[in-house]
Amino acid sequence: MATISATGKAGTSVRPMTGAEKKVIFASSLGTVFEWYDFYLYGSLSAIIAKQFFSGVNETAAFIFALLAFAAGFAVRPFGALVFGRLGDLVGRKYTFLITILLMGASTFLVGILPSYASWGILAPVILIVLRLAQGLALGGEYGGAATYVAEHAPHGRRGFYTSFIQTTATLGLFLSLLVILGTRVIIGEDAFAAWGWRIPFLVSVLLLAISVWIRMQLNESPVFKRMKEEGTHSKQPLADSFGNWANLKIVILALIGLTAGQAVVWYTGQFYALFFLTQTLKVDPTAANIMIAVALAIGAPFFIIFGSLSDRIGRKPIILIGCLIAALAYFPLFKGITHYANPALEAAQTSAPVTVVADPNECSFQFNPVGTSKFVTSCDIAKAYLAKRAVNYANEDAPAGTVASIKIGSTTIESFDGHGVPAADFKAKNDAFTAAMTKAVNDAGYPAKADPAQINYVMTTVLLFVLVIFVTMVYGPIAAMLVEMFPTRIRYTSMSLPYHIGNGWFGGFLPPMTFAIAAATGNIYSGLWYPIVIAAATFVIGMLFVRETKDVDIMA
Repeated sequence: MATISATGKAGTSVRPMTGAEKKVIFASSLGTVFEWYDFYLYGSLSAIIAKQFFSGVNETAAFIFALLAFAAGFAVRPFGALVFGRLGDLVGRKYTFLITILLMGASTFLVGILPSYASWGILAPVILIVLRLAQGLALGGEYGGAATYVAEHAPHGRRGFYTSFIQTTATLGLFLSLLVILGTRVIIGEDAFAAWGWRIPFLVSVLLLAISVWIRMQLNESPVFKRMKEEGTHSKQPLADSFGNWANLKIVILALIGLTAGQAVVWYTGQFYALFFLTQTLKVDPTAANIMIAVALAIGAPFFIIFGSLSDRIGRKPIILIGCLIAALAYFPLFKGITHYANPALEAAQTSAPVTVVADPNECSFQFNPVGTSKFVTSCDIAKAYLAKRAVNYANEDAPAGTVASIKIGSTTIESFDGHGVPAADFKAKNDAFTAAMTKAVNDAGYPAKADPAQINYVMTTVLLFVLVIFVTMVYGPIAAMLVEMFPTRIRYTSMSLPYHIGNGWFGGFLPPMTFAIAAATGNIYSGLWYPIVIAAATFVIGMLFVRETKDVDIMA
């Protein structure tokens, strides 16, 4: 870890940022906003992309498959951290920035022109996933460099404040993507947007790429790295020095399980899962959902700066870990409150008309299909797939082996069917009949097909979304400064990038598909929240016990 000076400070006084340094911070942050914009377009459009590229499987599996493709970009982020982190510690921050932005921008543009499943068949989703992997590699090299670059320009005592601008870039990138999507939807209409207009936000990225490359070309190398390179004290083998040395590897592990894992699940629950929950579970119109999320993000964004600055005074650790704890305690009531205000008819139906699936448990699968090849055709799976699609809570009741599953909806019972070995035409006929019967039953029980816009309390829903964003700003605002301060300059880019991207790429990136799969398996639309709750709570405990405060370390060491 970087060392603490005798006075607890890296210098004798805290100087303000110069005009040139402010320009560097602005340019670095703005380029990162554009990179996050590119990366998050896919997440914002997952429902449409599921129909465009994964139409060869059933609708429930298609959406989960689309989320897995979204998560694929996160899965490779740690590998991007290793590749570009090593490059950044060997040759410098500036040149690594240029490579990552070019890779990200080109991959995003190609998604915009990629033919759909209807045109290219299985080749279309394969290429889509390859492009997502390229985006993930680029982003894996972006964040550590941006955070390191900004921190190494910041005066001591203000690192939390200045690096918090980098922390706003992910939210601002998401916000920008939502604005472009909303604007396109309004201008061309929903039908055209679903058919072809969804490509426009991806194609716009080529303009942002040009701006970003120009901005990155204006940057100078980090003065800390430049001096270290001139003195010949930079690492010749960053990977070995970072992960082959137990003293440093131990800090990497603690940074992961005691900081970034919890930070990641809080971040993705508060922004992406909240959006998916609104649109997929509560059936809120996507435009309305995006507007509410965008408003919550816009109001909440300044708190990244507030908590980053506060961490310069009271420390990074208490703010991050308290954010994890409060989030873990508040998720169930908050998401139930969102249901209450965004789709009160669904909440009322869950209370007045409880649903039970009576089935042989051996025929009930965990409908999480990362390769999109499994066919869920047992009577239990068919029943649960329908209920998950309609966001109907249900209880499970075991039946004797070989029993065809049935669904109790209030006083009505609907029998499912076994699709094993049934010819395609007959399967369709049976499924259409089952779907029609189920639709009538759930409609009669009061379960809405969509959230009624007239019943949505937009103000209160946005307030609850804003509270989720506040948790995000608490855990995310100070994290860049803390990670930078945990590692020495010569291996900082590599060492901090890996735990950050394992935490955010794996724990965070796989959160949406995992939570939806858990909810579909258990029959409770809120049960997926246990995933972020358990991880955030574990991070709080581990972080409190084993992670050191870093705000007074000397990052020049």
